[in-house]
Amino acid sequence: MTWDLAQLESLLTQYDDFVVTREEGCLLIANQDGIDAWLAISGEQILVESLLFSADQVKDKAALDHEILSSHMVFPLTTVGISNINEQEYYTAFGALSAQSKAESIVIEVETLFQNVASFLDAYETHLQ
Repeated sequence: MTWDLAQLESLLTQYDDFVVTREEGCLLIANQDGIDAWLAISGEQILVESLLFSADQVKDKAALDHEILSSHMVFPLTTVGISNINEQEYYTAFGALSAQSKAESIVIEVETLFQNVASFLDAYETHLQ
């Protein structure tokens, strides 16, 4: 089965830990810790992304990028990237999985993203102004 947005919304609203709202072709998912993530379907993939911080907040981007690349294997299922939003760069945490994934895999991906966002913020806070 290939998931659509309505089915994903129905799946994720079953979990008390998530507040899910539909926003312009995406789902905005918030957890109880106040972390937000965006979920979208793009072709054959489900993408889940959360903003970490603005690149303008970083003291030394080269040092942070080196630390991210050196430690990425510590954080399962989640990658850190840089996204351009309204002409401003942001470090983001994201995960991707097949649009044909099992329901359990989708929930694990979202839960893991939320856990990793909190860990990324703790791990990289010394790089922020």
